[in-house]
Amino acid sequence: MKIASDWKDYEIIATGDGEKLERWGNVFLLRPDPQIIWKAEQNLSAYPKLNAWYHRSSNGGGGWQNLKKYPEEWTVGYKNLRFLIKPMGFKHTGLFPEQAYNWDTMMKLIENAKRSISVLNLFAYTGGATVACAKAGASVCHVDAAKNMVERAKENAKLSGLESAPIRYIVDDCRKFIEREIKRGHKYDAIIMDPPSYGRGANGEVWKLEDSLYEFVCLAAKVLSDKPLFVLINSYTTGLGATVLKNILNLAVGTKQGNCEAYELCIPTDESGVLLPCGTSAMMKFE
Repeated sequence: MKIASDWKDYEIIATGDGEKLERWGNVFLLRPDPQIIWKAEQNLSAYPKLNAWYHRSSNGGGGWQNLKKYPEEWTVGYKNLRFLIKPMGFKHTGLFPEQAYNWDTMMKLIENAKRSISVLNLFAYTGGATVACAKAGASVCHVDAAKNMVERAKENAKLSGLESAPIRYIVDDCRKFIEREIKRGHKYDAIIMDPPSYGRGANGEVWKLEDSLYEFVCLAAKVLSDKPLFVLINSYTTGLGATVLKNILNLAVGTKQGNCEAYELCIPTDESGVLLPCGTSAMMKFE
């Protein structure tokens, strides 16, 4: 278990009944979380500072109920990194704060490498890992199929003073991009991937994490350099344990003789004895 405990602009105030009450800077949000199967000790929706509450729909999806006025979007900081926050569809805010643990780890690895490091960030979303790696001095290739998310990643980089950093933004299907990189002979010292549980490509291709991840990691391993630094896999799929991710990395990348560690990511809460699990990661380090 690894805990993202160094946040100042984010906290989980209370949990229960399938929901979490959070503070993002000066804005308070109530969002659903399937991991929270215990009872709430208070009525979370009655919290006096609550700005917005995300309601799930019985037909899938859902929407935000605005209770108190708040900005359409705002900025939060984590150490020397800055990110844009905005309540969006399917309860998202544009950032996964538990990933701060991985950001810290990757930044330290890059800084300690004492050499130029190139990073490939796949399914890169709004670029939390891109910003962290670029801030540590790496060049980053940021790949995501959603153009609007790539645009937000550019904004996050600018907020962190990285508008001139060596970041290449690619709007593309990650598998197709890797296949082209293999043909071009391009290599990367580090690979990050945050694949979705389920998705469909532009031509109807189906991505289901349990069925597709191993083959995808094997493919991605072909663009690792001869002197790799790390490979990181993140998963939010319930039931796909950390050891599964570790096994996949060991089988797909293990010939590079790295040291793999797998763990559950958690965020502390203001409730005594309560940690909120927020997915799993596996990282293989080579130095």
